[in-house]
Amino acid sequence: MFRKVLIAEDHEMTNISVRKTLEELGVDDARYVYYCDDALSWISKAVRAGQPYELLITDLSFEEDNLTQVLKDGEQLIRAAKDMQPSLKIIVFSAESRSAVVDKLFKTLPIDGYVRKARRDAQHLKQALQAVYKHQSYLSPDLKQTTKGTNTYEFSEFDIAIISLLAQGLLQKDIPIYLQQKHIKPSSLSSVEKRLNAMKEAFGFSKNEQLVAYCKDIGLI
Repeated sequence: MFRKVLIAEDHEMTNISVRKTLEELGVDDARYVYYCDDALSWISKAVRAGQPYELLITDLSFEEDNLTQVLKDGEQLIRAAKDMQPSLKIIVFSAESRSAVVDKLFKTLPIDGYVRKARRDAQHLKQALQAVYKHQSYLSPDLKQTTKGTNTYEFSEFDIAIISLLAQGLLQKDIPIYLQQKHIKPSSLSSVEKRLNAMKEAFGFSKNEQLVAYCKDIGLI
């Protein structure tokens, strides 16, 4: 089992619960912080000392207070931590349940495990720790079905770029100009129309506005 674990969680009771779960699994060196900046600082110090953390358990959302922070949320922390220590294992422990958000974390960061704060989350956290320690990925059972449903359509980076531009108020006919300016390919109007039509057909939408609203709801943009 992991020997050295860092917990980034701004709710004290959740912090205590996570530490108790780690103790039950025999983890003897578990430290916790309330801020993402502090978490990255501790990771940096441990790496420089030649005694790096093996695992980071972090929430995604952190409440703002009077202390100004560079890293605003768990996703920014994970990216920075991975840049600093690529071998660091990551388990996200969060109330976030939108499948697109969770799927994005696994695909783009990537994380090793995701446990949703819900009923039986202590049991699921134990399972996640055991799985990730064995170099396996873990996703809370209650999220597997919803994530599987969303994954029937694979959004590409090009798809997300188009939808994001529409969400920002850019007209469909003007998107190619923006893509060309940013050197994003393909950038023709026919390519944009083809991708939008494919997405709308996949989800049964007839308007771009429906597609944008859906992508916002599932946390894709």
